[in-house]
Parts: sequence; C-alpha cells; structure tokens
Amino acid sequence: MAFRDLVAEALAGLFARPGRSILTVLGVVLGIASLVATLGVAHTAGNQIVSSFNELLATSVVVTNERGFSFDNAPRTSLPWDSEQRLSRLNGVVAAGTMTTVDIVNDLTRSVPVNDPLARSEFQITMIAASPGLYPAVRGRLLTGRWFDHGHSKRADPVAVLGVSAAQRLNISRVNQQPVIFVDDVSFVVIGILADVQRQFDLLNAVIIPEGTARKLYDLDTPTTIQIDTEIGAAALIASQAALAVKPNEPSSLRVQSPPELSELQSRVQSDVNALFLVLGGVSMLVGAIGIANVTLVSVLERTGEIGLRRALGAGRRHIAWQFLLESTSIGLFGGVMGTSVGLLVVVGVSALNDWTPVLDPRIPLGAPLLGGLVGLIAGLYPAWQASRLEPVESLRTAA
Repeated sequence: MAFRDLVAEALAGLFARPGRSILTVLGVVLGIASLVATLGVAHTAGNQIVSSFNELLATSVVVTNERGFSFDNAPRTSLPWDSEQRLSRLNGVVAAGTMTTVDIVNDLTRSVPVNDPLARSEFQITMIAASPGLYPAVRGRLLTGRWFDHGHSKRADPVAVLGVSAAQRLNISRVNQQPVIFVDDVSFVVIGILADVQRQFDLLNAVIIPEGTARKLYDLDTPTTIQIDTEIGAAALIASQAALAVKPNEPSSLRVQSPPELSELQSRVQSDVNALFLVLGGVSMLVGAIGIANVTLVSVLERTGEIGLRRALGAGRRHIAWQFLLESTSIGLFGGVMGTSVGLLVVVGVSALNDWTPVLDPRIPLGAPLLGGLVGLIAGLYPAWQASRLEPVESLRTAA
C-alpha cells in the first residue's frame, strides 16, 4: 500500500465525520494558541518589565551611614542637612532627597481631635522626615494635593503628606478642606496623599513631614538616608562622587549603594517569567493531546468493520497503524497552524492595548505547528496500536 494511498485514506477518515474532526482540531488550536500566546506575551511583558526594572535600578544611588547607629539610636556619623543641595550640583544627578524615620516612641496617630473609645481611631503609623527633593528622587505620584517645598521646611510648617496606605487607615481621601491629623497632641495639616513611589516603599505607609518641621518638633539630629535619581549611565560616576560631595572631610564614613551588574539579573527575570507561562501553555497542550487520543480511539472502535475489511483485502498491520497515525498527526498539524496564527494575533493585540513592542522568538511560530503535529503523532500512538492489533475475522464479526 503506497504512502499516497495511506494519506488519501487518512484524509477520507477525517472528513467522514467533519463535525467531530473540527471539534478535535479546536482543542489543538486552543492548546497551541495558548502556548504561542503565553510565550509571546511572557517574552514581550518580560522584556518590558526587565527594561523598566533595569532603568529604575540602574539610575538609583543610595547614601547611608557606614558606621550605623550607637546604643542611644543616634547616628555615629552625621549627614549634613544640605546634602540635597550638594548632590544636586553633580552633573548627572536628576534629583536627590533625604529621608529619616522620626522617633515618635509610642505616639499614636488619629484623624479626629477626640479619641472615640467605641471605635478604633488611633493607629501606630511611622513618621518620616523628608526633604523636598525626595519626591522626584523616589519618582513619586500624588493621588491628590501637593508635596511640601523648601518654604514649608524652612518655616517648620506643621504640614504632612500621607502615604496612600496611611491615608486609608486614617480614612482621609481628600485634602481640599485641609484635613488635620494628630500625632499624640501635635496637629498636622494634610496637604497631599502619596499614591505611589518606585523607590523607598515605606513612604506609602507613613506620615511624611518636612525635615525642618521634624528638627523643630522632634529635635531631629541628622538625615539617615539620601536617595539619588541619576541620568541613565551616570550612576557609577555619581556613586564614586556622592560620598565626597556630601562629606568631603570624611567620605569613608558613608556607605554608597550603587546599581549591580544587570545582565545576569535580566536573564533570570525573563527566564522566570517564561517558565511560568510555559507551564500554563504545557497544560493546555496536554488537554489538546488527550482530546486527540480520545477521538482517535473512539474512531478506531467505530471503524472496526472497516479495519477488518481492509485487513481481509491485504492491508498489513503497519498500514492500519500508519493510517490512524496520519489522521492524528494531520489533526495536530492543522491545529498547530491555526493555533499559531491565533496566538500571534493575541500577542499583537495585547501589545497594542498596552503600547508595547511585540517581542517573539522567531523559532516559536516556526516550531509551534511542528509541535502540534508531534503532539498529534504521540496522541495517536496508542489508538493506532490498538487498531493494528485487530484481527480481520474478529473485526468483521464484531462489526456485524
């Protein structure tokens, strides 16, 4: 029996029940489409995430005290209050700001002047003193209101910006009526709510006040952390100059955290994202393979008489096995082609909706149809083996 005849018989078997064949193909289409789409979206999203992460990390420099703190929680070496201005003079610095956690002991924060004993209205919320330049340095985004400026700090104005989590706990969502919060018995006018930051996430759950206000009300001695945002490519240079610019007499007393090497980090992030979506696509492919195997096995049972007649007319076991293998492989191959097309459309659509640039390994659209055919081939092995084991006389008797 020639190979051309086997192909013709396999196609005839597929088109004998077009409805069932189409439903089976749809299972493979969904599996391959899921695989291509998840790999494509993972590659594209991973590229966007890694690019954004690289840019964010590669432009961040943090300066802290190298010698840490003494037993009374005071810094063993001090940062000057004008660190922001000193660093801003360096070429390549986009923004710089200081931040310090204020020791308010066990003072509770509330948004009402009177403590209500019947309701929980007081909370233990961190207070952070910040310079005006910290907002752009951490790449903050305000939900409403404004960030304080140098005037607030110089006058020691009792104003505050709430992180979004702190604002939710205090039940404050607007600042147009100048809401007031109380830290113990000290009142602060809320002038803004911080919605998000890309660095120093502790700010989102804190009461943030100007450093001049913290110096006056809480005897703050010195900043403890300086966050610097640099131009792309300037971080290494700024890291080498920052300590000298801040403390020219004792630069070794400061610790400067500069961006690490990112090539290995990028590879790890992208690999993790791809692995996650690959598992999801593999599960979809498994479902498609089970569908092919099930339909092919049912086809063998329904065509027992046909198999017996072909065997009686001289067809060998291998001819019967190859016929069903070709049917299952054809289903997988056709489903792979259709699924690849659908998956590519999904990748392009998701990228267009998010203003991304589609990124896809060129081996995926070439290999996915072949993978569909391979899945169909593997799924058809057992049904084909079952069909080849049928004896002519027993098959004709069963069919009759």
